[in-house]
Amino acid sequence: MTEDKKQKDDVIVGRNSVSEAIRSSRTIDRILVAKGAKNGAVVGILAKAKKLGIPIKEVDPRKLDYLSGSANHQGIAAFTAVKEYASVEDIFALAEERGEKPFVIVLDELEDPHNLGAVIRTAECAGAHGVIIPKRRSASLSYAVSKASAGAVEYVPVARVTNISTAVDKLKELGVWVFGADMNGTDYTECDFSGAVALVIGNEGKGLSRLVREKCDAIVSLPMKGKINSLNASVAAGILMYAVSSKRGKP
Repeated sequence: MTEDKKQKDDVIVGRNSVSEAIRSSRTIDRILVAKGAKNGAVVGILAKAKKLGIPIKEVDPRKLDYLSGSANHQGIAAFTAVKEYASVEDIFALAEERGEKPFVIVLDELEDPHNLGAVIRTAECAGAHGVIIPKRRSASLSYAVSKASAGAVEYVPVARVTNISTAVDKLKELGVWVFGADMNGTDYTECDFSGAVALVIGNEGKGLSRLVREKCDAIVSLPMKGKINSLNASVAAGILMYAVSSKRGKP
């Protein structure tokens, strides 16, 4: 079987398989359903998924053909997570266990799996206590993310929330100072990262959403001295994470 005909490692296809995965409480990132396939058993599967808050997306049947390889997808597929998601409380518990002020990375619709994996990898190396991602319009804990993280997904709690702006509000209520990374902010070298800190990194193309940007306590920027006016999201996140780490006495 050629590479492009293999079923992807983190994909479950077929009505019975997807239904059983939901019934067994397996962690499912999202469900893809072929356009025009919302009938019969699929309707019941989608109803259960909606009740559990699992994101559902309609796609061209050819998308499912590609994902399933030679397997019969019957118009439905589910992406599973390589690791159970944590909660925001788990992230704070880890900070308390280490005797440290919380250091959290918040990703506002970061969609590239390789970027998410790279952020998780750097977060682990820089001593962050966890990463927060949204349920929708975001990369999730897929096989590709796990591979890009070089195994860091096993050590860094990743919490998935319904709404990032609400999560930012919660962090602020818990005494965390929230720094958003975006254009036209304060030079990051002039910022005080010594306390409880959350770094918010935006989408690869659009940056921070308007509402999330407005909710941040401060906007920080990296000086751009070349002709290109922006950095890859995971690279910018890495620089800022180590800036925070250095102020916290971490390597």
